[in-house]
Amino acid sequence: MSEPFSVRITVRGYETDVQGHVNQSVYINYAEHARWSLLREAGISQAALAAEGVGPVALETTIRYRRELLAGDEVDVTCVFDWAGGKTFRIEQSIRKADGTPAAELTSVGGLLDLRERRLVADPRSRFKELATDASLFGL
Repeated sequence: MSEPFSVRITVRGYETDVQGHVNQSVYINYAEHARWSLLREAGISQAALAAEGVGPVALETTIRYRRELLAGDEVDVTCVFDWAGGKTFRIEQSIRKADGTPAAELTSVGGLLDLRERRLVADPRSRFKELATDASLFGL
């Protein structure tokens, strides 16, 4: 895939804090929205994951804030999976204003939880590849 998966979001007024910029926790919501949008675009629904007895889990997230976002700003949130192997994977995400100005960068470590065993799936890359109708969105 030449371009990372991306979704556009308009900042809503209720997402801002007393300084008038987006509250810190909202950045995580934007990143989560982009990840679920990628899954849906790849053909994987929440219902399909539940039927398979698995669910994605966030294990760690780091945010680097670059520029403030204000109500009404339009942002593009990207999502790129990095499959290094093992039970976990990394997700690199950026949040950029519509003019390309970087607003934030997020790096997350995730896994795929077996909902019955309550343990991480040994090879999440293979499971996502099996479940997806378009695995290229995961870089597979």
